[in-house]
Amino acid sequence: MSNTEDTSIRRIVELVATGEARSRSELATLLGLAPSTMGTRVQQLLDSGVLREAGDGDSRGGRRPRVLQLAEAGTILTADLGGGHARIGKHTLGGDLGRVETIAIDLTQGPEKTLDLVSAVFDRFAENASVRAIGVSLPGPVDIASGSVTQPSRMPGWPGFQVGDHLRERHGVPTVVDNDANLAALGEHAAQFGTDKHSITVKAGTAIGSGIIVDGRVHRGATAAAGDITHTRIDGSGDIPCSCGNTGCLETVASGASLVRQMHERGYASVQTTEDVLALARDAHPEATTLVRTAGTHLGQALSGVVNFFNPHAVFLTGSMSASEPFLAAVRSRVYEACHPLVTQTLRIEAARTGADAILRGAARLAMGRLELPAG
Repeated sequence: MSNTEDTSIRRIVELVATGEARSRSELATLLGLAPSTMGTRVQQLLDSGVLREAGDGDSRGGRRPRVLQLAEAGTILTADLGGGHARIGKHTLGGDLGRVETIAIDLTQGPEKTLDLVSAVFDRFAENASVRAIGVSLPGPVDIASGSVTQPSRMPGWPGFQVGDHLRERHGVPTVVDNDANLAALGEHAAQFGTDKHSITVKAGTAIGSGIIVDGRVHRGATAAAGDITHTRIDGSGDIPCSCGNTGCLETVASGASLVRQMHERGYASVQTTEDVLALARDAHPEATTLVRTAGTHLGQALSGVVNFFNPHAVFLTGSMSASEPFLAAVRSRVYEACHPLVTQTLRIEAARTGADAILRGAARLAMGRLELPAG
């Protein structure tokens, strides 16, 4: 199968999965293919069990078209790995999330021990199911080609370890790996916009990350570092050292970890987590609320340059801090103040709707592109 044929086959699966096309004629129109060519490729997918026909659609003057759907005989498995826990998901071929399980992990134990725990859940989820692909999220920069994490912080033993190959050999199915911010962006964008438009999704929790979606697809940049606003220098942030080696980065003044540190500096030793700071802010604790609002202002400052340059349809906020109204309000205020009115004319800045499931949904969406499809 040529690259062009392979791309169009995968695009057919994507369009049917998202409901953007329900018949051969709609697919042919959207993809610009001849009806005969489309008929051949759809038949390949029907024969392989990826698609099925589900009755007749509405007639537009001629014969009623056969409605196409993804077949139910297939499962996508996903995993969202965090510092202390992993969320494992089981999806239909269309990406719908049907089952989730959370397990305790410790990334500092290294990749093999961690992935053994994940694989044990995959094995249980795979019982009486035909697993077609796996998608995995890692909390650090990822080399998409090799499926390995590059230059991560607080992940000893992981740099260079090929997570994708390891899981592919273990489970015998195509596996795709990306970082959590990109997959959160993909999952939220797909839920909000489908396969078009542009958005930025910021994951604001203990750390800060962001992903960029262009025309429904992740934009990674030349070295897969696109969207990394974490290390943007913030005016007035001081000279606080950052893990990247510079000082005054956004992470040092706007992340959940930085809020905990600043509360300690103010004498609140009992505050141990981002959630502790947010709980105090919800109870109108003056210093906690001020810190949360200031963090939102700093994030808005970093985002304003990106929004002015990129002109997205929406900015979505996910992660624990996105649930804080003072934080969200401060981000909005700073972006609207700093950006050109034409850029913000229809801009949406809001908390993500998919919540904690955004990453799993994004991982499933990415894994759909690795489904083993029929050869020409």
